[in-house]
Amino acid sequence: MTADTTPDLILHRGLITTLARANPTASAVAIKGGRFTHVGHEPDIVPLAGPDTRVIDLKGARVLPGLIDNHLHIIRGGLNFNMELRWDGVRSLSDAMSMLKRQVAVTPPPQWVRVVGGFTEHQFAEKRLPTIEELNAVAPDTPVFLLHLYDRAILNAAALRAVGYTRETPEPAGGQIIRDAKGEPTGLLLAKPNAGILYSTLAKGPKLPFDYQLNSTRHFMRELNRLGVTGAIDAGGGFQNYPDDYAVIQKLADDGQLTIRLAYNLFTQKPKGEKDDFLNWTATSKYKQGDDYFRHNGAGEMLVFSAADFEDFRQPRPDMPAEMEDELEVVVRILAENRWPWRMHATYDETISRALDVFERVDQDIPLAGLNWFFDHAETISDQSIDRIAALGGGIAVQHRMAYQGEYFVERYGHGAAEATPPIARMLERGVKISAGTDATRVASYNPWVSLAWLVTGKTVGGMQIYPRRNCLDRETALRMWTENVTWFSNEEGKKGRIEVGQLADLIVPDRDYFSCADAEIADLASKLTMVGGKVVYGADEFARFDESPPPPAMPDWSPVRRFGGYAAWADQDSRQPALLRQAAASCGCANQCRVHGHDHATAWSSNLPISDLKGFWGALGCACWAV
Repeated sequence: MTADTTPDLILHRGLITTLARANPTASAVAIKGGRFTHVGHEPDIVPLAGPDTRVIDLKGARVLPGLIDNHLHIIRGGLNFNMELRWDGVRSLSDAMSMLKRQVAVTPPPQWVRVVGGFTEHQFAEKRLPTIEELNAVAPDTPVFLLHLYDRAILNAAALRAVGYTRETPEPAGGQIIRDAKGEPTGLLLAKPNAGILYSTLAKGPKLPFDYQLNSTRHFMRELNRLGVTGAIDAGGGFQNYPDDYAVIQKLADDGQLTIRLAYNLFTQKPKGEKDDFLNWTATSKYKQGDDYFRHNGAGEMLVFSAADFEDFRQPRPDMPAEMEDELEVVVRILAENRWPWRMHATYDETISRALDVFERVDQDIPLAGLNWFFDHAETISDQSIDRIAALGGGIAVQHRMAYQGEYFVERYGHGAAEATPPIARMLERGVKISAGTDATRVASYNPWVSLAWLVTGKTVGGMQIYPRRNCLDRETALRMWTENVTWFSNEEGKKGRIEVGQLADLIVPDRDYFSCADAEIADLASKLTMVGGKVVYGADEFARFDESPPPPAMPDWSPVRRFGGYAAWADQDSRQPALLRQAAASCGCANQCRVHGHDHATAWSSNLPISDLKGFWGALGCACWAV
């Protein structure tokens, strides 16, 4: 073997699920130039190693293709991640409020404490949200903004003062400011029937400077890598303007610092100005421009505001206005003429059916074949609409929003109506293109394993059995929904999504075997080793020494990420703290000489300091305990 063909990296002694139907399992892979060059077994692959080949022993661990989220607001989420306290995965309101109290104590004025989505009251043991009085008691002077799904926001008194809402503030279009008997705002904002008031109020908060946004986006990608995500399709978002709000992600792409492969869609920003947006964007941007790490993916998820049926199941289904079809047709014709694919937010079949009337009419003049357009969400889609989508060559991107809102749907429409929301099993039977994602960060959590658990078990995060067994998926099918199936939606079929010769070398090693762990454990999985293009972008436990690109500490220094991390990291760290610290005390060469806030190794485990803080202190002291 010549130097030109010698692998850069070999991974061996693994239990590798390739998802390649002709070669479904392997024990070793070779990687060169960011792609898989060999996928097979030890005797054939290990001898390919040269003197400069790095070799990683997987020690029998399960290996999967990297996970790809079909609908993630990663660009917007990255700009704000370091400012947000995440309640994703926290099991009790008591723990959540403890986190909030600790964060309030270190957040300087005029900054806010923000808990922005990714959780539901049903995940808490108490089955409720905090009261405004509880928020005021914990934070009398620091603004607190709490976004629950897209149905409501709760603001404490300090936040109401910061945003300037008073008895004179007029009622916003599409939303409601709840007031007391004297007409004063109480702090509760309701989306009735759309989330405009929630978007606009959150947008009044302070923003991070550019360099901090770069750091924040790197930490968000790092968190996704920790959970096994190697790729995503960005769905744009409200108050996310192109190209200004894309400068951070473009800078990271230009500097080679992306650890997530990202395809992005452009989301119109101005009601009644959608035509001008897309005329301008199709003239100045090129579909597919970019590379395998950052590339243009067309339009959406918002095409026209008159077609946006927000999914607040606490409210009745909204009827789209009469002008929806005319406005949508103008935009779809622009996109079809320029051969731009699109994605369209649509919760209800009534909206989907009306949109399909438009798509079919455009198709008569400008064939849509080969455009890879699709609907997002589609919770109540009918069999007839599924067939119409398939006939037009479109797809359906589903997300696990019902894992967070299923209880509200059942309360309004009943268990029978909820049994197939969305009807994923029927979509697969009918052969329509379909894939899975999250719709994070402001509604559901970005944790892909919660989505996989929802697909497999049919349960909400609150534990409700919403789907019968016939509407759930087996684990391999669910995994394909998160890997190879997603590639059609970004027009990258055959490039990624499987562990196969010639494909991009994106893979993960979960901390438990996805195929043999209990159903109840799926949502708690994380990755011990995440690779993108053959580069280790996250390593933990026995793979920590291979980690090549940890970001610098989260900025600013009061960031909740420094104290609590991301999805359920706070609870996981504190529950493991005594064992981890005892292990550090026993194994660290500095014995009891390190001091952490006055605590030596013998007593630090009882100090109630989170592991993330202890790691930072020990690392600054040059102590080996940081590696715990």
